[in-house]
Amino acid sequence: MPSATHPSKNGRHVTLSDRWQESVPVDGTVELPPDRRALDGLGRNHSLRTALADLVDNAIDAEASHVLIRFIRKQGRLRGLYVVDNGKGMTAEAINVAMTLGGRREYAEKDLGSFGIGLKAASFSNARLVTVLSCAADHAPVGRRLEADPNKRGFHCDIVAEAFAMSELSRRWSIPWSGTGTIVRWDDVFGFPATDDPTRVEEFISRSMTEIINHLGLTLHRIIEKGLIEIALDVEDVDQDIVGPRSRVEAIDPFGYARTGKADYPKDLVARHGNLTVVFKCHIWPPRSRMLEFNLTTGAEKHQGLFFYRRGRLLQAGGSWDGVSVSARERQLARVEVDIDGLPPRLLAMNPEKSRVQVGPDFSSLAASAMAEDGTKFVDYLRDAEERFRESRKRLRARKSMIPPGRGFAPQLKRVIRNEIPMQDHQEPITMRWTRFDRAHRDDFFRVDRANRVLWLNERFRPLPKNGRRGSNDAALLKSLLYLLMEQAFTGEYLGARDRDNIELWQEILTMAAKVDVGE
Repeated sequence: MPSATHPSKNGRHVTLSDRWQESVPVDGTVELPPDRRALDGLGRNHSLRTALADLVDNAIDAEASHVLIRFIRKQGRLRGLYVVDNGKGMTAEAINVAMTLGGRREYAEKDLGSFGIGLKAASFSNARLVTVLSCAADHAPVGRRLEADPNKRGFHCDIVAEAFAMSELSRRWSIPWSGTGTIVRWDDVFGFPATDDPTRVEEFISRSMTEIINHLGLTLHRIIEKGLIEIALDVEDVDQDIVGPRSRVEAIDPFGYARTGKADYPKDLVARHGNLTVVFKCHIWPPRSRMLEFNLTTGAEKHQGLFFYRRGRLLQAGGSWDGVSVSARERQLARVEVDIDGLPPRLLAMNPEKSRVQVGPDFSSLAASAMAEDGTKFVDYLRDAEERFRESRKRLRARKSMIPPGRGFAPQLKRVIRNEIPMQDHQEPITMRWTRFDRAHRDDFFRVDRANRVLWLNERFRPLPKNGRRGSNDAALLKSLLYLLMEQAFTGEYLGARDRDNIELWQEILTMAAKVDVGE
């Protein structure tokens, strides 16, 4: 088709063509400042817990050793929220960059920040007003405030009075303080309950704190385990001028099992991408675990798949195989660690909220090529995880059910027993208790009280823990062995001759063993 000409507004004729052109000609540039309503769209994928995680990331980048998250309550209602850190703080120039939309500071190799929108996106996803106050070494305190008001024009930022910045930084935060640090303050928080009803407010605080603690404990577990940061949460009641008890964030390691679910795992499956090496650390969890580290509050099956880390920070807690495989009930024991440091964005890239990783088209084939030193490939690993799951189901069905353990057993011991053995939950649990035996039974190691379903243990032979302190749930190893040995003595309407003979045998052997241990 031939070319045609068409008059432009300035009277010149422009040649038109229906053929594709590789380059685009331009006639100059025009500045198009963003509309202030852009603030309203920031962080739409953030929740309260992911937003706070982003602010804690900033504190870690600022080399803080402690972070405090504090809810503010006034006249019964939640009115605001603070995130306080004792990091190196910011100068006036640095805080201006931090409050600029898309403002990018120089990121160190270890820094968790990347996009230059984290503070704004995290804050405006949850609050209408955000105030940042900071003090750097050998500098005066500085403060800036932004408001998400679509009626305002331009991107003007309020300068907070120095005296107010100093007063806020000097409040009773009860964290180690050497004069430098940063406060992020939220006012007009969207998600807070619009009520002063104490029951509803307390329920919100309790639920929110639990979600925040679990999320931070999971996403930052590597950093917390190294002792690089301590994070705490509390509530300040302004009217009563009191601060409630402080809750601390503990690490939740999604690979924190005590014993692997299958021999020879975890395994490192290694793949090459140009000059880069990608390691897939493949784990198989022990089946039926009730540990928080396995279930992660939403169920183990939802957390199978790939766990992506960047600079020690967890970006994606499973939930997907990202084209490598598909989620299935039989794969719920399978979790894979992948560190994306140094990998190009076209292969793996995190989203701005640091809650997800977007994989490129070459990722699934890269994973398929990964191999361990013993020749194991991804398909072999998945098959091993599925077989382990199926084996555990068969073994569970084949095992004889038992009376559940009750008082006297450490909680973690009871969880493991319940994971491994079908329980007769309609039965009264077995209790184990220490007591002094009378003179006639001084040399007995135990006494069976079937009527009250108690196994009494002789205080004379009670082992002393390494820390020197005894408790009702002590001697876990001894009690677990006695439970496995003696549970059948509490079943049935009466003890048969064989049961009585076994009890006499165990009594004789255990008593002698205990005497040997105490040197008698």
